[in-house]
Amino acid sequence: MDTTPLPLDDVLVVELGQLLAGPFCGQLLGDFGAEVIKVEDPATGDPMRQWGREKPYGKSLWWPVVARNKKSVTANLRTEDGQDLVRRIIAQADVLIENFRPGTLERWGLSPARLWEINPGLIVTRVTGFGQTGPYASRAGYGSIGEAMGGIRYVTGDPDRAPARAGISLGDSLAATFAALGTLVALHQRGRTGRGQIVDSAIYEAVLAMMESLLPEWQIAGYQRERTGTTLPNVSPSNVYPTADGEMVLIAANQDTVFRRLAEVMGRPDLATDQRYATHSARGQYMEELDGTIAEWSSTIKADDLLELLHGDGVPAGRIFRAKDMFADPHFAAREAIVKLAHPDLGEFAMHNVAPKLSDTPGRVRHVGPELGEHNEEIYQGLLGLDDDAMSALRSAGVI
Repeated sequence: MDTTPLPLDDVLVVELGQLLAGPFCGQLLGDFGAEVIKVEDPATGDPMRQWGREKPYGKSLWWPVVARNKKSVTANLRTEDGQDLVRRIIAQADVLIENFRPGTLERWGLSPARLWEINPGLIVTRVTGFGQTGPYASRAGYGSIGEAMGGIRYVTGDPDRAPARAGISLGDSLAATFAALGTLVALHQRGRTGRGQIVDSAIYEAVLAMMESLLPEWQIAGYQRERTGTTLPNVSPSNVYPTADGEMVLIAANQDTVFRRLAEVMGRPDLATDQRYATHSARGQYMEELDGTIAEWSSTIKADDLLELLHGDGVPAGRIFRAKDMFADPHFAAREAIVKLAHPDLGEFAMHNVAPKLSDTPGRVRHVGPELGEHNEEIYQGLLGLDDDAMSALRSAGVI
């Protein structure tokens, strides 16, 4: 087992969130060594234990990923004893992560103001659909709603169809990523002041932060971005093109110098001097015509040969990967982008590795997601000092 110190191994995180946005934030911090104590309802646990498209042997394949590197304890936060247990852990923590509706922590006696009385340096990271303030704050806010409100849903898909969604929980993951960033910033600031603060990450704002120049395009130019399918308006060539063996290759040669290299590879250096294609703006205007010319050429070459030609001349290109392609790809292997761990029921278990890579203090996946309440004794007895009788009483009362 690798015992190399990790950069966040002096940070104790209590995770009260469930499903995805809060737990993904906890996963990101845990990847770099934070001790993440996940608090779950003793009766059901986090619903993520049941979620996922495939469940061999009744086991979620998502849970071992999003709960990796974490410790699981159980506590019924709707009881005073459960709330007291969590307060005692939080008193020793650096970060609290939660993604309940605004006001839920306050009802449970776990408001930031109350927690700061016992732990002034605590960072309270709150992930919600709409944020802690504003007229929509109390609404239920799933990731898909935040994606729609933040703007990405409207511009995703084909122009002749209703807005599409990405096949992943994009909004939740973005909000969690910004929450992790905010948490690290708040920890840095605490090093200066000794005081904690609230990190307020809203799903719709995290999505909005990715929308490039969407707002000034409307405000200044009166331009409304629309769905454009596989292309971006006025960015050409940057599309998926057919090959002789029925594969699809993505070619991105929209920069002037790169387009000149593509024209040479095609044996059509004249394209780079043609007034219709000589500049970025011109190629954008004649996108459809240019795409047709490139597709006619690419469809005469097998995918492997096409990629060898393009890469050899410095033209960005690649296949559209599926999971099976990732397992077979030498670059994934060389970079250790996929890590394999032991799962107690499923055997060898593959998942994506930690990103980004740090040269001196990289993160590490140490174990898959834990069983429900697996660390009750370690935390409640080892950290809080409860004895066997107290543990038995808590179990009998349904608190843990």
